[in-house]
Amino acid sequence: MELRKSECAKCGIKDKICRSPEGQGSTFCPTLHRKEVVGKANEGYTKPYILKFSHEASVQEAECYINRGLKPYVLHPAKPRVQEICEFAQKMGYKKLGIGFCSGLHKEALSLTQILEGQGFEVTSVVCKAGEPPKEYIGIKDEEKVYIGKFESMCSPIAQAMILNKEQTDFNILVGLCVGHDSLFLKYSKAYCTVLVAKGRVLAHNPCAALYNTGSYYGRMLRKGF
Repeated sequence: MELRKSECAKCGIKDKICRSPEGQGSTFCPTLHRKEVVGKANEGYTKPYILKFSHEASVQEAECYINRGLKPYVLHPAKPRVQEICEFAQKMGYKKLGIGFCSGLHKEALSLTQILEGQGFEVTSVVCKAGEPPKEYIGIKDEEKVYIGKFESMCSPIAQAMILNKEQTDFNILVGLCVGHDSLFLKYSKAYCTVLVAKGRVLAHNPCAALYNTGSYYGRMLRKGF
């Protein structure tokens, strides 16, 4: 019998098998029905660098909460993501960090640079417009530009990633790259990456705001076509 696709987002079980050995799973639960894949995935964590990376990531996760020794424990988060990134990079022994940022978030990229340098890192940053390739290079027509009738250099996340590769960064941080551009950056970067800022033009770079408001202001997004 063909197994159902994984739909964890739709799981309504309170005591989940993925959170506790005594828990339960649904008919589309990958913990129960994708054991072969999970087993193969677990083998990946036996590689020395992956083991260290995943270990330090899990340690960092726990350290983002304070007073964990109190019983009963209530989650008490205490660190912004930028602090997490700094601490994780220190745990991994990274020295040189790269920033791939959108030109619209130049001030944010500068602030991030100052924070990282303040924590002792060497920082290389590359803006999305680096190289100034015209949008016509990828077949963009004039009416498809943001500013119709004017020259526009295209975003080149491949160039951003390759420049940081050339700089031999240990770890790269994405700041506000556009949908799709971030994908290309992640594909071409040789160093592992993390995202500090997800581009969200309408919602002040807080994309989750639309998810929080599907019961009110963004209910239209539940209907096809928006």
